[in-house]
Amino acid sequence: MLAFARAAAADAALVASLPLDSDGRTWLRLDGPGGSEAWLIGWPPGTGTGWHDHGGSHGAFVTASGLLTEDALAARIPTEGWRTLELAEGVDRQRLLTPGRGRAFGPHHVHQVLNSTARHAVSVHAYYPPLPLMRRYSRSGDVLRLEQTERPEEW
Repeated sequence: MLAFARAAAADAALVASLPLDSDGRTWLRLDGPGGSEAWLIGWPPGTGTGWHDHGGSHGAFVTASGLLTEDALAARIPTEGWRTLELAEGVDRQRLLTPGRGRAFGPHHVHQVLNSTARHAVSVHAYYPPLPLMRRYSRSGDVLRLEQTERPEEW
């Protein structure tokens, strides 16, 4: 999936085909490899995802243009059976993702992606299996709280 995301992010015509909106994120669904789900996403300045996971799917994403920041937890977070979780010290990781840079992740990955620059960013994301749900979290210091579970029909 990471190779697919890199190739799609390097496709200048594909990236240019995404309509950008200064008021919110935009996206186009792509045909991902091997039955995966893939998206081309536009990020206006100041936008982000908030803390979330991918419902047990593996994933990968690559910045196509602009600069994105990923804040992630370097810990295996249980996907069910809790509403509030106290995070251990030292689990926070941050990556700056310039064009062509990305990462792959496993099914227990909790993160947020942000565009904190003054210009649009575009990225390519792929997930396998296709996202069955997404869990949204809030975070206050070392406390992570499950706030909502979203299903694909809600996106």
